[in-house]
Amino acid sequence: MTVTVRERTRPGRRRPGTGTARPWLLLAPALLVMGGLLLYPLVRVLVLSLQDFGLRELVSGRTNWVGLDNYAELLGSSDLWSTVLPNTVLFAVVAVALTVVFGTLVALLLARLAPVTRGIVTTSIMVAWAIPAVTGTYVWVFMFTPGDGIAVQALDALGLVDASTANPFAGRLSFYAVAVLNVVHHGFPFVALTVLAGLLTVPQEITEAAIVDGANAWRRFWSVTFPMLRPVFAVVTVLSTIWDFKVFTQIYLMPGGDGVNRNVLTLGTWSYVESFAQNRYGLGAAIAVLLTALLLVITVAYLRLLFREEEL
Repeated sequence: MTVTVRERTRPGRRRPGTGTARPWLLLAPALLVMGGLLLYPLVRVLVLSLQDFGLRELVSGRTNWVGLDNYAELLGSSDLWSTVLPNTVLFAVVAVALTVVFGTLVALLLARLAPVTRGIVTTSIMVAWAIPAVTGTYVWVFMFTPGDGIAVQALDALGLVDASTANPFAGRLSFYAVAVLNVVHHGFPFVALTVLAGLLTVPQEITEAAIVDGANAWRRFWSVTFPMLRPVFAVVTVLSTIWDFKVFTQIYLMPGGDGVNRNVLTLGTWSYVESFAQNRYGLGAAIAVLLTALLLVITVAYLRLLFREEEL
């Protein structure tokens, strides 16, 4: 009996199972809140995508189940394969590539500046990140306004366009050129500051050794800096991909992006237009589920990259 009492009072001893259950008990309130805020809407959208749901069903409260008919119509739509999916994927790829490249160049510039100058420049570029997407989009729309927009007038002065007839928002390519500029302008500060944080951790001795060996700036970056910052570039690339795949505001608020010009629709704007402009909430939900599935695939790839880096 004495031994048992001593064992019970010995510091550090726990009852079997309490070590693993206690963290989950502490996390339970937060998990319940997150489940209600995130899981319920996802389930609701998935259920809605299996219905023919419009204004009539919304008013009457009745349910008209159609199974996978919305998905069959979606996957059989020529708009999906010829317009919407290419717009979504190509726009995301170009925007991510330019955001990462431009953000990296800005980070390399910041790393070479004196601390005081670096602080001033960093504060300045943070303004682009702090500006709401709605405000930033209207600024870019104002700059490219047909006829008297600042950017249109500048292109006219260079002889690239005719300001009297040019409309950057009418063509599919020119529309997305403006959208890419908008997204890159809004997203590069995140990449720049993240890469800068990684650059400041690179040992100066390694860079100096590469200089002594005769490596130029490009060779030092590609052979020394980039391999050491590979996890950083993986994170900013995957996160930028997730954000740019589901861009909505920058597309919808541009002239024609609200569904008037169907050649510039993306999965996000198409889902919104079908739901709230065409009152086909079931089809809009099916499009949202497809977009969520694509983002889920990207998220899984992101997590695998993280776990792989931890194993290394």
